[in-house]
Amino acid sequence: MAQVELLQVLAEHSPARVGDIAARQRLAVSTVSGLIGQMIGAGLVARAVDPRDRRASAVTLTDAGRGQLAAWAQAHERRLSEALESLDADDRSAVRAALPALLRIADLLDPGSPS
Repeated sequence: MAQVELLQVLAEHSPARVGDIAARQRLAVSTVSGLIGQMIGAGLVARAVDPRDRRASAVTLTDAGRGQLAAWAQAHERRLSEALESLDADDRSAVRAALPALLRIADLLDPGSPS
């Protein structure tokens, strides 16, 4: 799951420095660096010179990483859709009514949110 979250961050904020990713995810730099090392080995991300500061490196999502993220999202959406379809009409209505508040909560919990 940590790798999926890292792929999601890079899909929205790429290229990104390891320290910036760690801060955004509220993880230790060493943890993120280890994950990135594994993901580089799997071909999901690449590390290159940061275009804003040539003394630093930045991480970018590869095409394989984008594909992996898309596959995960499709599988997740399929599971969620199946679960929602199994609910009765009243429960589906309750979920639909709760969505605006849940989205506001998600925005409040997002460290990158402007709120």
